[in-house]
Amino acid sequence: MADIRVKICGLRSAADVAAVVAAGAHYAGLNFFPKSPRFLTLDQAREVAFAAPPGLAKVALTVNAEDAALDAIVDAVPLDMLQLHGHETPDRVAELRSRYGLPVMKVLGVADESDLAGLMDYSLAADQLMIDAKPPKGAVLPGGNGISFDWRLLVGRKWLKPWMLAGGLTPANVAEAIRLTGARQVDVASGVETAPGVKDAALMAAFVTAATA
Repeated sequence: MADIRVKICGLRSAADVAAVVAAGAHYAGLNFFPKSPRFLTLDQAREVAFAAPPGLAKVALTVNAEDAALDAIVDAVPLDMLQLHGHETPDRVAELRSRYGLPVMKVLGVADESDLAGLMDYSLAADQLMIDAKPPKGAVLPGGNGISFDWRLLVGRKWLKPWMLAGGLTPANVAEAIRLTGARQVDVASGVETAPGVKDAALMAAFVTAATA
C-alpha cells in the first residue's frame, strides 16, 4: 500500500506541521469552520501554512462559505486546494474552481447507498472527492466527528476523479478500510488526537505507517 496518500486535517500549529512532515503525510488540512475545535483565524492559518515545506499540499476546509470569506482566506493564506464540506452544489464547485484557480475537493457524507447517487455529478465538477461519514442528526460539525460508515458500500465503485476516504479512521482501522474500499487516499482528523483539536505526533506517525505499510 506504499502509494497511499494521507491527509491529516485540522492542524493548528507549526509543531503540528512538523509532525505531519515527519510522519510522511501528503496533505495538511487547515480548518476555517468557526464552530470546529480545529478552527484557525486567518493569522493562525497563515503561520501554519508558512511552516509547510514545498510538496506538502495545504488544503483549506470551509463549510458553505460565502465569496467574501473565501476571498479573505485565499488572499491571506498560501493554499494548494479548497475543500468544500458543506451543501455546495456542483455548480458552486465549478464556480469556485474558476474563481480561484485552485483545485477543489468536494466532501460528500454517506450513511447508506442512496447517498452515493450524487457522487457522479460532483465528480464532473470537482478535482477530487472526499467520501466521509454523514454526520449524526443535529451534529454541529459536518465532519471530524470520529464516526465511520459501512465501507462495504464502496466496494467495486469507480468515479471519474481521484477520491479520498474519511470518517472515523484511526491507526487501528485504516489498513482494513483501505483493503475493503480500495481507497488510494485517506483523511484523518480526530483519529490522531488526544482531545478535540489536539494532534498527537505519535498517533500521526502510526496512522501514516498503518495506511502505507
